[in-house]
Formats: sequence, C-alpha cells, structure tokens
Amino acid sequence: MKCFFCGSDQSSVIDKRAVRGTGEIRRRRECLKCQKRYTTYERLSAFDLYILKRDGRREVFDREKLKAGLQRALEKRPALEDLENIVDRVIKRLKTRGKKEIESKIVGSLALSELKKADSVAYLRFASVYRKFNDPLDFTKELESLGNGSPPPVGGSRG
Repeated sequence: MKCFFCGSDQSSVIDKRAVRGTGEIRRRRECLKCQKRYTTYERLSAFDLYILKRDGRREVFDREKLKAGLQRALEKRPALEDLENIVDRVIKRLKTRGKKEIESKIVGSLALSELKKADSVAYLRFASVYRKFNDPLDFTKELESLGNGSPPPVGGSRG
C-alpha cells in the first residue's frame, strides 16, 4: 500500500478491524518514511462475473456502476443511508446464482427487488429508467403493482 502523502510503499498496520455489515476491512496505517497515518478500506476483489447487455455486449460486472444507479434512485431519500447494504444484498444474490455470466435484466430485477423493500419512491425512479417508461400510464401501472404486493413483470410495458 502506497502512502497517500509521500508515495512510499513502506507502512505498518497500527489497527485492523472489520467494518460491520460491509465485508470490508479497515486498516489504520503509519508510513515508515514520513510517519503520517492514513486509513484504508479493503474489500475482496470483485468476483469473476460478466454482464450480458441487451445489445449483446459482454462486460465485467462493476460494483460501482450498480451503486451509482441505485444512488441516483435513492437520491434525497431516507433509504440512501442503506445504499451499501442494498448493493451488498444484490451482489450476494448474484453470487448465489453460481454463474459466470448473467443478463443485465437479472441484475436490474434484483436491484428493483431490493429497492422495493427499501423505498417505494426510489423503486419507481429506478423502474422508470430501467423499464424505459415512455408514458405517464407506465407510472400508474407500476404504482398499482406496488399497491397489490405482486411484483411487476420483467421487461416493463413497452408495448
């Protein structure tokens, strides 16, 4: 680990602890060259998972991309503080599938499922982009599906 202050790769770990609920390790380090202290958060590297896009492309799963989409949906909502846990639950559900390639619509469906439990407004925001709502009636249909408890069909109402 390179020092953020002087760039040296010589440091010692002063304190190490697990960050509750995130799967991360927090390490407090001291640079052996400049004696400044800094904190690192370490997470296991992403598992080998490829996303099959709608247009046929195949790309490596990116946690930050998933997080950014969920964060936009949760913006200015109380559940925003639960963002990391929501992302972790989606990833955990992806891992349990045991596949190396997963269609993007499955990732979107899992994200919708987690948002539905966390915040219905964020759910609608995400659904409107993910399902490409083109008409106010699409929102009405989605609101009705929220009211009766049954999940809306994957793929939305594109006609």
